Amino acid sequence: MARNDLKGKVVLIAGGAKNLGGLLSRNLASKGAKMAIHYNSEHTKAEAEQTFNDIVSAGGEAFLFQADLTNVENISRLFDATIEKFGGIDIAINTVGKVLKKSFLDTTEEEYDDMSDINAKVAYFFIQEAGKKLNDNGKINTIVTSLLAAFTGYYSTYAGAKAPVEHFTRAASKEFGSRGISVTAVAPGPMDTPFFYGQETDEAVAYHKQASDLGGLTDIKDIAPLVEFLVTDGWWVTGQTIFANGGYTTR
Repeated sequence: MARNDLKGKVVLIAGGAKNLGGLLSRNLASKGAKMAIHYNSEHTKAEAEQTFNDIVSAGGEAFLFQADLTNVENISRLFDATIEKFGGIDIAINTVGKVLKKSFLDTTEEEYDDMSDINAKVAYFFIQEAGKKLNDNGKINTIVTSLLAAFTGYYSTYAGAKAPVEHFTRAASKEFGSRGISVTAVAPGPMDTPFFYGQETDEAVAYHKQASDLGGLTDIKDIAPLVEFLVTDGWWVTGQTIFANGGYTTR
């Protein structure tokens, strides 16, 4: 079977209901994958159900799982429920994240803890659980941010909490490689989704749009194929963070 053949493969996506996660869920299902779609809360339930219905109506297989993954037990439950439903897991993708744009001096301890839990803690234990429970030759991918290569203020807790995921990715690739498991991260530029706009003024949006060499914000349709490549034919790329942002920033 070709590595890019997803027919019968099982894909688990944390944050798979909407935005980039929702697009990945639909795309991978259309290529034959069985989808486990995680969503966080009642707030995203309608979008999760729409993604599920789109997949099923197109002849695909999927199931929904709602949980707050900052409770690590729920990450284990998510993987176990997927294995119980489909018999195993081949690909695990984590799109979960939260942005806070706030000055360093005004950030509270509560905000710091919240950002660290969502952006770093969830990522760590998601990768850990995937390492324990993925089938051999599985694939793990995490969505981070191109702000990891930016020299800027106001995103200290967001970029700061995403930064450890680069090392989580490197360490896991070393430890899981003997089982043929590749581990990668993708760092998009500011994406044209509601995830981005809630933190930004009109002036900031205009700046971000002109900051990329290719013009405009990052389109999720330009990120999804990269993630799909890394978890199929691109499996030989491992331990790396790929910056995909139209020239917004680089190292």
